[in-house]
Amino acid sequence: MQVVLLQTLILVIRFFNVLASSYAHYSNEGTNVTLIKFCRKAIRSLSISFLVVAFAVPQVAQAENAVLPADAPYQHLLVIALAKSFDIRRYLETEIVKELEKKGTTAVRSTSLMNSKVPMVRETFLAQVEEVDADAVLVTQLADLKTKGTIVDMNPQATYNIRPTWYFNVWSVELTEYVAPPAMNYDHKLTLATQLYSVQSKEAVWAMESTTDIMVAFDKGPDYSIFVKEAAGIIKELRKSKMIAR
Repeated sequence: MQVVLLQTLILVIRFFNVLASSYAHYSNEGTNVTLIKFCRKAIRSLSISFLVVAFAVPQVAQAENAVLPADAPYQHLLVIALAKSFDIRRYLETEIVKELEKKGTTAVRSTSLMNSKVPMVRETFLAQVEEVDADAVLVTQLADLKTKGTIVDMNPQATYNIRPTWYFNVWSVELTEYVAPPAMNYDHKLTLATQLYSVQSKEAVWAMESTTDIMVAFDKGPDYSIFVKEAAGIIKELRKSKMIAR
């Protein structure tokens, strides 16, 4: 992940008219990363409010140093990836959990507690938090996706069948062309937003955005390494911020 100088950012969370403002930025090699941490402000709520606000996406604001939350570093995380595809959620959550456990932090992926038929709603995740007794929730979701497609000529092939005729120096030529429909190559600019929520304070305490360029060729299968790289970048930034123990 390449380290880039990022502008400022903020995560706007609207819940019972409470605004959590954010600050700080970092970056990584391979993926441009914008990191923000949140100042702690009381959120008046009867339940875990971070599951009510639909995991708002960080936006550009200002860069400052943040104060480490009182209950950090976190020891036991519930990892949630929000996407339409259950498999994509499972792949990313699995790699994030692997990276956390490498650093000695206990983590559980949400997809291990549900199947594709269970709705991604507040009640589902609240029950998961209670079930695993998590002290923090790490949420990753799609923030932006821009795609450019390029048409690829499939190089039509031709065969010739040449035969002599009864006439002097006259030949019969049959031409057959095999033409396949054109294929497409895709260039994706993918931005993921990741936030960490404290179960104790019921508020967002840290967040980051990671932007990655992905090329998908028509003659190549899916590249699973993107999940590994994104997970490694997220955990690297969590460690820098001392949100996890190691």
